[in-house]
Amino acid sequence: MSLLHLVVPDSIDDPQRPSGGNVYDRRLRDGLLASGQHVREHPVGAPAQLEAVLAALPDGDTVLLDGLLGSADAEAARAATAGLRLFVLLHSPFRTPGEEALLRSAAGVIATSHWSRQWLLDEYALDPTRTSAAPPGVEPAPLAPGSTDGTRLLCVAPLTTTKGYDDLLAALVATVDLTWTCTCVGSLDKDPACAARVLAQVAEHGLADRVRVTGPLAGEGLEQAYCDADLLVLASHSETFGMVVTEALAHGVPVLGTDVGGLPEALGTTHQGDPGMLVRPARPDLLADALRSWLTDRRLRESLRSRAVERRTTLPRWSDTVAVVEAVVLR
Repeated sequence: MSLLHLVVPDSIDDPQRPSGGNVYDRRLRDGLLASGQHVREHPVGAPAQLEAVLAALPDGDTVLLDGLLGSADAEAARAATAGLRLFVLLHSPFRTPGEEALLRSAAGVIATSHWSRQWLLDEYALDPTRTSAAPPGVEPAPLAPGSTDGTRLLCVAPLTTTKGYDDLLAALVATVDLTWTCTCVGSLDKDPACAARVLAQVAEHGLADRVRVTGPLAGEGLEQAYCDADLLVLASHSETFGMVVTEALAHGVPVLGTDVGGLPEALGTTHQGDPGMLVRPARPDLLADALRSWLTDRRLRESLRSRAVERRTTLPRWSDTVAVVEAVVLR
């Protein structure tokens, strides 16, 4: 059995950093090991360490490099992997200097959504025969009971401008005449200025009893947040996929999101229609209109919940993701 070197950020097991990339890497590592593959993990704490880790690997060995590390110093990564059979796991393209050249030099590139694979073909003109997509899977989850009035809103994302928190707060303020609560789950450290603005707006508009900011959650805490929710709201300005969308749908929770990147791919559809609503990004007025429709239209809530319950039966599993990676890297 051939050896696979898995080069990943050293934070993938850190419960205080439950990013989509970390979850993906952890699930992939565990899935490869469970399937009997010979995997050697190389955690990297900073881009400066990457070159030394790669240079120490024997020529000809197979390496799967997390693109979050490779893109940070792509030129050095390319030089250090010249003698290796390199595959890059690209969570998101960053257009950093040397990124395109690094991806072109690799034996294969695995994108984490079909949308991002197409982006790579269109923007970097990568060889389609060496560019694959392995979207994130999701584990079966208990069905959230939901409430009749649908007032329990949930946002799972770090408090950053890119995740659209300013838009979310503006939409909540615009619907303050209606009954709702919103739980915001995510790190406050990635964009401290945005987090400070969000907390200030919550206080300014007297929403402290309606908007709860928990910080990052994982394990049972995150599971309970989904089970308590009626609607996931994600106002992102960009998304390569949006794993929290499939996690919500795995619980039968409908989604109100933005029509960006791979988020429509994550949402998917059913025989009944889409299990959620999509609006243009950076338009808090449209987000507020959709929220108002959800909160005031019982038939809409029932329809979207029925679709979400159906969608949870067709979501990909992590075993599907692992199988795609195995077929590409270990063939």
